[in-house]
Amino acid sequence: MHTSNLLKFTTAGSVDDGKSTLIGRLLYDSKAIFEDQLRALEKTSLNRGEQQVNLSLLTDGLKAEREQGITIDVAYRYFATPKRKFIIADTPGHLQYTRNMVTGASNAQAAIILIDARQGIVEQTKRHAFIASLLQIKHLVVCVNKMDLVEYSEAVFANIKAEFVSFAAKLDIQDINFIPISALLGDNIVNPSAQMDWYKGSTLLYWLENLHTYSDNNLIDARFPVQLVIRPYSQEFHDYRAYAGRVASGVFRVGDKVKILPSGYETTIKNIHQAETELEETYPNQSVSISLVDDLDVSRGDMIVREHNLPQMEQNIEVMLCWFSAQPLQLNGKYLIMHCHKEAKCIVKEIRYKMDINNLHRILDDKNVAMNDIAKVVLRSTQPLLIDSYRKNRVTGSFILVNEATNETVAAAMIL
Repeated sequence: MHTSNLLKFTTAGSVDDGKSTLIGRLLYDSKAIFEDQLRALEKTSLNRGEQQVNLSLLTDGLKAEREQGITIDVAYRYFATPKRKFIIADTPGHLQYTRNMVTGASNAQAAIILIDARQGIVEQTKRHAFIASLLQIKHLVVCVNKMDLVEYSEAVFANIKAEFVSFAAKLDIQDINFIPISALLGDNIVNPSAQMDWYKGSTLLYWLENLHTYSDNNLIDARFPVQLVIRPYSQEFHDYRAYAGRVASGVFRVGDKVKILPSGYETTIKNIHQAETELEETYPNQSVSISLVDDLDVSRGDMIVREHNLPQMEQNIEVMLCWFSAQPLQLNGKYLIMHCHKEAKCIVKEIRYKMDINNLHRILDDKNVAMNDIAKVVLRSTQPLLIDSYRKNRVTGSFILVNEATNETVAAAMIL
Protein backbone atom coordinates (compact mmCIF):
# COMPACT_ATOMS: atom_id res chain seq x y z
CA MET A 1 0.00 0.00 0.00
CA HIS A 2 1.42 3.38 -1.00
CA THR A 3 1.55 5.82 1.91
CA SER A 4 -0.60 8.39 0.11
CA ASN A 5 -3.44 5.83 0.02
CA LEU A 6 -3.71 6.05 3.82
CA LEU A 7 -5.16 9.17 5.42
CA LYS A 8 -4.81 9.83 9.16
CA PHE A 9 -7.17 12.51 10.37
CA THR A 10 -8.47 13.80 13.66
CA THR A 11 -11.75 15.32 14.76
CA ALA A 12 -11.95 18.32 17.06
CA GLY A 13 -14.61 20.61 18.41
CA SER A 14 -16.36 21.70 21.55
CA VAL A 15 -18.44 19.43 23.77
CA ASP A 16 -21.66 18.20 22.11
CA ASP A 17 -20.69 19.50 18.68
CA GLY A 18 -21.28 15.97 17.39
CA LYS A 19 -17.78 14.58 16.73
CA SER A 20 -18.59 11.00 17.73
CA THR A 21 -21.92 11.12 15.88
CA LEU A 22 -20.13 12.38 12.79
CA ILE A 23 -17.65 9.49 12.84
CA GLY A 24 -20.47 7.03 13.50
CA ARG A 25 -22.39 8.46 10.53
CA LEU A 26 -19.28 8.29 8.33
CA LEU A 27 -18.78 4.62 9.23
CA TYR A 28 -22.51 3.83 8.93
CA ASP A 29 -23.14 5.51 5.57
CA SER A 30 -19.91 4.20 4.02
CA LYS A 31 -20.97 0.64 5.03
CA ALA A 32 -17.97 0.22 7.32
CA ILE A 33 -19.89 -1.28 10.29
CA PHE A 34 -20.25 -5.03 10.80
CA GLU A 35 -23.79 -6.36 11.19
CA ASP A 36 -23.20 -7.55 14.76
CA GLN A 37 -21.89 -4.07 15.66
CA LEU A 38 -25.04 -2.52 14.21
CA ARG A 39 -27.28 -4.93 16.12
CA ALA A 40 -25.43 -4.15 19.37
CA LEU A 41 -25.82 -0.41 18.68
CA GLU A 42 -29.55 -0.78 18.03
CA LYS A 43 -29.97 -2.81 21.23
CA THR A 44 -27.98 -0.33 23.37
CA SER A 45 -29.84 2.66 21.91
CA LEU A 46 -33.20 0.96 22.60
CA ASN A 47 -32.20 0.14 26.19
CA ARG A 48 -31.29 3.80 26.72
CA GLY A 49 -34.76 4.83 25.52
CA GLU A 50 -33.51 6.55 22.37
CA GLN A 51 -35.77 6.76 19.35
CA GLN A 52 -33.07 6.12 16.73
CA VAL A 53 -29.67 4.43 16.55
CA ASN A 54 -27.13 6.47 18.53
CA LEU A 55 -24.14 6.44 16.19
CA SER A 56 -21.85 8.19 18.72
CA LEU A 57 -21.72 4.91 20.70
CA LEU A 58 -19.46 3.50 17.97
CA THR A 59 -16.54 5.57 19.24
CA ASP A 60 -17.48 6.36 22.85
CA GLY A 61 -16.45 3.03 24.34
CA LEU A 62 -15.68 4.00 27.94
CA LYS A 63 -18.47 3.58 30.48
CA ALA A 64 -17.99 7.16 31.73
CA GLU A 65 -18.24 8.43 28.15
CA ARG A 66 -21.54 6.70 27.56
CA GLU A 67 -22.97 7.82 30.90
CA GLN A 68 -22.12 11.48 30.29
CA GLY A 69 -22.51 11.46 26.51
CA ILE A 70 -19.03 12.93 26.06
CA THR A 71 -15.66 11.77 24.72
CA ILE A 72 -12.86 11.49 27.31
CA ASP A 73 -10.13 9.37 25.78
CA VAL A 74 -8.81 9.38 22.22
CA ALA A 75 -10.61 6.67 20.24
CA TYR A 76 -9.01 5.37 17.03
CA ARG A 77 -11.22 3.91 14.31
CA TYR A 78 -10.12 2.27 11.08
CA PHE A 79 -12.19 2.02 7.94
CA ALA A 80 -11.74 1.86 4.19
CA THR A 81 -13.57 2.77 1.02
CA PRO A 82 -12.64 1.48 -2.46
CA LYS A 83 -10.52 4.64 -2.87
CA ARG A 84 -8.64 4.93 0.40
CA LYS A 85 -7.89 3.62 3.89
CA PHE A 86 -8.51 5.84 6.91
CA ILE A 87 -7.40 6.10 10.54
CA ILE A 88 -9.63 8.44 12.56
CA ALA A 89 -8.70 9.87 15.95
CA ASP A 90 -11.86 10.93 17.81
CA THR A 91 -10.54 13.45 20.36
CA PRO A 92 -12.32 15.01 23.35
CA GLY A 93 -13.82 18.50 23.26
CA HIS A 94 -13.49 19.38 26.95
CA LEU A 95 -10.93 21.99 28.01
CA GLN A 96 -9.41 19.59 30.57
CA TYR A 97 -8.66 17.04 27.83
CA THR A 98 -6.55 19.36 25.63
CA ARG A 99 -3.60 16.97 26.11
CA ASN A 100 -5.69 14.15 24.59
CA MET A 101 -6.44 16.39 21.61
CA VAL A 102 -2.69 17.02 21.14
CA THR A 103 -1.99 13.27 21.35
CA GLY A 104 -4.65 12.41 18.78
CA ALA A 105 -3.63 15.18 16.38
CA SER A 106 0.13 14.67 16.58
CA ASN A 107 0.24 12.20 13.66
CA ALA A 108 -2.73 13.54 11.70
CA GLN A 109 -2.44 14.77 8.13
CA ALA A 110 -5.84 16.48 8.24
CA ALA A 111 -8.28 17.73 10.89
CA ILE A 112 -12.05 18.04 10.95
CA ILE A 113 -13.18 20.87 13.21
CA LEU A 114 -16.84 20.75 14.12
CA ILE A 115 -18.87 23.83 14.96
CA ASP A 116 -22.44 23.71 16.28
CA ALA A 117 -24.47 25.88 13.88
CA ARG A 118 -26.55 27.19 16.82
CA GLN A 119 -23.55 28.14 18.99
CA GLY A 120 -21.15 29.40 16.32
CA ILE A 121 -17.44 29.72 17.05
CA VAL A 122 -16.67 29.16 20.75
CA GLU A 123 -13.48 29.18 22.83
CA GLN A 124 -12.76 25.51 22.15
CA THR A 125 -13.07 26.04 18.38
CA LYS A 126 -10.23 28.57 18.56
CA ARG A 127 -8.21 26.34 20.89
CA HIS A 128 -8.44 23.38 18.52
CA ALA A 129 -7.68 25.47 15.44
CA PHE A 130 -4.60 26.84 17.21
CA ILE A 131 -3.46 23.33 18.17
CA ALA A 132 -3.95 22.15 14.57
CA SER A 133 -1.78 25.08 13.46
CA LEU A 134 0.83 24.40 16.16
CA LEU A 135 1.02 20.74 15.15
CA GLN A 136 1.47 21.74 11.48
CA ILE A 137 -1.67 19.97 10.26
CA LYS A 138 -1.81 21.32 6.75
CA HIS A 139 -5.42 20.48 5.81
CA LEU A 140 -8.44 21.62 7.77
CA VAL A 141 -12.10 21.05 7.00
CA VAL A 142 -14.55 23.03 9.11
CA CYS A 143 -17.86 21.17 9.36
CA VAL A 144 -20.75 23.38 10.50
CA ASN A 145 -22.90 20.70 12.14
CA LYS A 146 -26.57 20.56 13.21
CA MET A 147 -27.68 22.57 10.17
CA ASP A 148 -31.05 20.82 10.54
CA LEU A 149 -31.57 22.77 13.80
CA VAL A 150 -31.11 26.15 12.09
CA GLU A 151 -33.40 25.24 9.19
CA TYR A 152 -30.44 24.70 6.84
CA SER A 153 -29.83 28.45 6.77
CA GLU A 154 -27.23 29.61 4.24
CA ALA A 155 -26.80 32.89 6.18
CA VAL A 156 -25.87 31.06 9.42
CA PHE A 157 -23.26 29.02 7.53
CA ALA A 158 -21.87 32.10 5.76
CA ASN A 159 -21.50 34.06 9.03
CA ILE A 160 -19.65 31.21 10.78
CA LYS A 161 -17.38 30.76 7.75
CA ALA A 162 -16.53 34.50 7.64
CA GLU A 163 -15.75 34.59 11.39
CA PHE A 164 -13.52 31.50 11.19
CA VAL A 165 -11.61 32.82 8.16
CA SER A 166 -10.94 36.04 10.07
CA PHE A 167 -9.57 34.14 13.11
CA ALA A 168 -7.57 31.65 10.99
CA ALA A 169 -5.69 34.50 9.28
CA LYS A 170 -3.50 34.59 12.43
CA LEU A 171 -2.72 30.87 12.17
CA ASP A 172 -0.33 28.85 10.04
CA ILE A 173 -2.83 26.76 8.06
CA GLN A 174 -2.68 26.77 4.27
CA ASP A 175 -5.73 24.72 3.26
CA ILE A 176 -9.13 25.37 4.88
CA ASN A 177 -12.47 24.08 3.56
CA PHE A 178 -16.02 24.53 4.87
CA ILE A 179 -18.92 22.04 4.65
CA PRO A 180 -22.44 22.49 6.12
CA ILE A 181 -23.58 19.14 7.56
CA SER A 182 -26.00 17.30 9.80
CA ALA A 183 -24.18 14.34 11.35
CA LEU A 184 -27.38 13.07 12.90
CA LEU A 185 -29.34 12.97 9.63
CA GLY A 186 -26.42 12.40 7.26
CA ASP A 187 -26.55 15.65 5.26
CA ASN A 188 -23.33 16.13 3.22
CA ILE A 189 -21.45 13.38 5.09
CA VAL A 190 -21.41 10.60 2.47
CA ASN A 191 -24.38 11.69 0.38
CA PRO A 192 -25.17 15.25 -0.83
CA SER A 193 -27.93 16.99 1.10
CA ALA A 194 -31.29 17.56 -0.58
CA GLN A 195 -31.96 20.31 1.99
CA MET A 196 -29.02 22.58 1.07
CA ASP A 197 -29.13 23.09 -2.69
CA TRP A 198 -27.35 26.43 -2.13
CA TYR A 199 -24.16 24.53 -1.19
CA LYS A 200 -22.20 23.56 -4.31
CA GLY A 201 -19.14 21.96 -2.66
CA SER A 202 -18.24 18.31 -2.02
CA THR A 203 -19.44 15.96 0.70
CA LEU A 204 -17.11 15.22 3.61
CA LEU A 205 -16.26 11.69 2.43
CA TYR A 206 -15.47 12.95 -1.09
CA TRP A 207 -13.12 15.56 0.42
CA LEU A 208 -11.39 12.93 2.55
CA GLU A 209 -11.07 10.45 -0.32
CA ASN A 210 -9.60 12.99 -2.72
CA LEU A 211 -7.32 14.96 -0.40
CA HIS A 212 -3.79 15.02 -1.82
CA THR A 213 -1.25 14.63 1.01
CA TYR A 214 1.86 13.08 -0.50
CA SER A 215 3.39 16.47 -1.30
CA ASP A 216 3.13 17.33 2.43
CA ASN A 217 6.07 14.97 3.06
CA ASN A 218 9.53 16.47 3.40
CA LEU A 219 11.35 14.87 0.44
CA ILE A 220 14.44 17.07 0.71
CA ASP A 221 15.99 16.53 4.15
CA ALA A 222 17.05 12.86 4.31
CA ARG A 223 16.73 11.63 7.91
CA PHE A 224 16.84 7.98 9.02
CA PRO A 225 16.86 7.55 12.83
CA VAL A 226 18.25 4.09 13.66
CA GLN A 227 15.84 2.10 15.80
CA LEU A 228 17.50 -1.31 15.79
CA VAL A 229 20.81 -2.87 14.73
CA ILE A 230 20.17 -6.20 12.96
CA ARG A 231 22.89 -8.83 13.58
CA PRO A 232 21.49 -12.36 13.05
CA TYR A 233 24.74 -14.16 14.08
CA SER A 234 23.66 -17.17 11.98
CA GLN A 235 25.66 -19.29 9.54
CA GLU A 236 23.46 -18.11 6.67
CA PHE A 237 23.98 -14.41 7.46
CA HIS A 238 27.36 -14.63 9.13
CA ASP A 239 28.60 -11.06 8.55
CA TYR A 240 25.23 -9.42 7.98
CA ARG A 241 24.69 -6.05 9.65
CA ALA A 242 21.80 -3.69 8.87
CA TYR A 243 20.05 -0.79 10.55
CA ALA A 244 16.28 -0.86 10.89
CA GLY A 245 13.98 2.10 11.36
CA ARG A 246 11.46 4.34 9.71
CA VAL A 247 12.41 7.00 7.18
CA ALA A 248 11.56 10.31 8.90
CA SER A 249 11.97 12.40 5.74
CA GLY A 250 13.77 12.60 2.42
CA VAL A 251 14.65 9.88 -0.07
CA PHE A 252 17.45 7.31 0.28
CA ARG A 253 18.77 5.36 -2.71
CA VAL A 254 21.23 2.48 -3.05
CA GLY A 255 24.64 4.00 -3.82
CA ASP A 256 23.94 7.29 -1.99
CA LYS A 257 26.83 8.76 -0.01
CA VAL A 258 25.65 9.23 3.59
CA LYS A 259 26.96 10.44 6.92
CA ILE A 260 26.41 8.76 10.29
CA LEU A 261 25.66 11.15 13.15
CA PRO A 262 26.83 11.93 15.77
CA SER A 263 30.14 10.18 14.84
CA GLY A 264 30.46 11.96 11.48
CA TYR A 265 31.70 8.86 9.59
CA GLU A 266 30.93 8.85 5.87
CA THR A 267 29.96 5.76 3.87
CA THR A 268 27.66 4.54 1.07
CA ILE A 269 24.31 2.73 1.15
CA LYS A 270 24.87 -0.89 0.07
CA ASN A 271 21.25 -2.06 -0.05
CA ILE A 272 17.76 -1.36 1.31
CA HIS A 273 15.26 -4.02 2.37
CA GLN A 274 11.60 -3.86 3.31
CA ALA A 275 10.96 -7.26 4.90
CA GLU A 276 11.99 -9.77 2.17
CA THR A 277 11.85 -7.22 -0.66
CA GLU A 278 14.97 -5.44 -1.88
CA LEU A 279 14.35 -1.78 -2.78
CA GLU A 280 16.31 0.64 -4.92
CA GLU A 281 15.00 3.64 -2.98
CA THR A 282 12.91 4.43 0.08
CA TYR A 283 10.56 7.28 0.94
CA PRO A 284 9.18 8.99 4.09
CA ASN A 285 7.20 6.81 6.53
CA GLN A 286 8.50 3.53 5.07
CA SER A 287 9.91 1.05 7.61
CA VAL A 288 13.07 -0.46 6.12
CA SER A 289 16.50 -1.79 6.94
CA ILE A 290 19.59 -0.16 5.42
CA SER A 291 23.00 -1.82 5.15
CA LEU A 292 26.18 0.15 4.52
CA VAL A 293 29.32 -0.55 2.50
CA ASP A 294 31.63 0.08 5.49
CA ASP A 295 31.51 -1.77 8.80
CA LEU A 296 30.93 1.16 11.17
CA ASP A 297 29.87 1.52 14.79
CA VAL A 298 26.23 2.60 14.43
CA SER A 299 23.86 2.33 17.41
CA ARG A 300 20.21 2.86 18.26
CA GLY A 301 19.55 6.61 18.41
CA ASP A 302 22.14 7.45 15.73
CA MET A 303 20.95 9.02 12.48
CA ILE A 304 21.81 8.34 8.83
CA VAL A 305 21.69 11.56 6.78
CA ARG A 306 23.02 13.01 3.53
CA GLU A 307 26.55 14.39 3.80
CA HIS A 308 25.63 17.94 2.67
CA ASN A 309 22.26 18.19 4.45
CA LEU A 310 22.70 17.85 8.20
CA PRO A 311 20.32 18.35 11.12
CA GLN A 312 21.30 20.69 13.96
CA MET A 313 23.24 19.20 16.88
CA GLU A 314 21.96 21.15 19.87
CA GLN A 315 21.91 20.98 23.65
CA ASN A 316 20.02 24.24 24.25
CA ILE A 317 16.62 23.61 22.69
CA GLU A 318 13.77 26.12 22.38
CA VAL A 319 10.35 24.44 22.22
CA MET A 320 6.62 24.99 22.38
CA LEU A 321 5.21 22.35 24.67
CA CYS A 322 1.81 21.15 25.77
CA TRP A 323 1.95 20.14 29.43
CA PHE A 324 0.20 16.82 30.21
CA SER A 325 0.88 16.25 33.91
CA ALA A 326 -1.16 17.16 36.98
CA GLN A 327 2.15 18.27 38.55
CA PRO A 328 3.14 21.72 37.15
CA LEU A 329 6.28 22.22 35.06
CA GLN A 330 9.22 22.91 37.37
CA LEU A 331 11.76 25.60 36.47
CA ASN A 332 15.18 23.91 36.80
CA GLY A 333 13.28 20.62 36.97
CA LYS A 334 14.97 17.53 35.53
CA TYR A 335 13.20 15.40 32.91
CA LEU A 336 14.01 12.74 30.35
CA ILE A 337 13.79 13.63 26.63
CA MET A 338 12.76 10.81 24.29
CA HIS A 339 13.60 11.87 20.72
CA CYS A 340 13.85 9.58 17.66
CA HIS A 341 14.89 6.46 19.67
CA LYS A 342 17.43 8.49 21.66
CA GLU A 343 17.10 9.32 25.36
CA ALA A 344 18.81 12.20 27.14
CA LYS A 345 18.33 13.91 30.48
CA CYS A 346 17.50 17.61 30.48
CA ILE A 347 16.86 20.56 32.75
CA VAL A 348 14.28 23.34 32.27
CA LYS A 349 16.43 26.46 31.90
CA GLU A 350 13.75 29.05 31.19
CA ILE A 351 9.97 29.44 30.84
CA ARG A 352 9.54 32.26 28.32
CA TYR A 353 5.74 32.63 28.21
CA LYS A 354 2.41 30.82 28.14
CA MET A 355 -0.08 31.10 25.29
CA ASP A 356 -3.58 32.49 25.73
CA ILE A 357 -5.21 30.36 23.07
CA ASN A 358 -8.43 32.39 22.91
CA ASN A 359 -6.75 35.51 21.53
CA LEU A 360 -3.28 34.09 20.67
CA HIS A 361 -1.63 36.57 23.05
CA ARG A 362 1.48 35.74 25.09
CA ILE A 363 1.14 35.63 28.88
CA LEU A 364 4.51 36.92 30.13
CA ASP A 365 3.75 37.51 33.81
CA ASP A 366 2.38 34.03 34.66
CA LYS A 367 5.04 31.31 34.43
CA ASN A 368 3.03 28.60 36.20
CA VAL A 369 2.62 25.92 33.49
CA ALA A 370 -0.15 23.55 34.58
CA MET A 371 -1.94 20.65 32.88
CA ASN A 372 -3.13 21.45 29.31
CA ASP A 373 -1.17 24.73 29.17
CA ILE A 374 0.89 25.51 26.09
CA ALA A 375 4.15 27.37 26.74
CA LYS A 376 7.45 28.38 25.16
CA VAL A 377 10.33 26.86 27.12
CA VAL A 378 14.13 26.50 26.84
CA LEU A 379 15.63 23.12 27.77
CA ARG A 380 19.27 22.11 28.21
CA SER A 381 20.03 18.44 27.44
CA THR A 382 22.98 16.45 28.81
CA GLN A 383 24.05 15.46 25.30
CA PRO A 384 23.52 17.02 21.86
CA LEU A 385 20.34 16.00 20.04
CA LEU A 386 20.02 15.70 16.24
CA ILE A 387 17.08 18.01 15.55
CA ASP A 388 15.25 20.03 12.90
CA SER A 389 12.57 22.63 13.48
CA TYR A 390 9.08 21.11 13.78
CA ARG A 391 7.85 23.29 10.90
CA LYS A 392 10.43 21.58 8.67
CA ASN A 393 10.20 18.03 10.02
CA ARG A 394 7.46 16.69 12.30
CA VAL A 395 9.51 13.61 13.30
CA THR A 396 12.96 15.03 14.10
CA GLY A 397 11.34 18.27 15.28
CA SER A 398 9.36 16.79 18.17
CA PHE A 399 9.88 14.77 21.33
CA ILE A 400 8.21 13.87 24.60
CA LEU A 401 9.31 14.66 28.14
CA VAL A 402 9.12 11.90 30.75
CA ASN A 403 9.24 12.11 34.55
CA GLU A 404 12.00 9.63 35.42
CA ALA A 405 10.66 8.95 38.90
CA THR A 406 7.13 8.00 37.79
CA ASN A 407 7.74 7.13 34.09
CA GLU A 408 4.83 9.46 33.26
CA THR A 409 4.82 11.27 29.92
CA VAL A 410 4.54 14.89 31.10
CA ALA A 411 4.73 16.90 27.86
CA ALA A 412 4.83 16.86 24.07
CA ALA A 413 7.31 19.35 22.62
CA MET A 414 7.63 20.97 19.19
CA ILE A 415 11.11 22.37 18.41
CA LEU A 416 11.18 25.97 17.18
